[in-house]
Amino acid sequence: MIEVVVNDRLGKKVRVKCLEEDTVGDFKKVLALLLGTQPTKLVLQKGGSILKDHITLYDYEINDNTNLELYYS
Repeated sequence: MIEVVVNDRLGKKVRVKCLEEDTVGDFKKVLALLLGTQPTKLVLQKGGSILKDHITLYDYEINDNTNLELYYS
């Protein structure tokens, strides 16, 4: 189990617990529940690269306490 920090650049930081084997799409579903929005409206970036929904967090080298940037589409 890892904990990922998501920053929406509007002053809101959310810590999400998940597994490295989870896909980005699964991660967005959990994040959407915490934020009260739709997962399809969330865009996650790491180092300026947009994360694709079908790829796992492990493949993106997202580990414990990794910071992700959140944008709304």
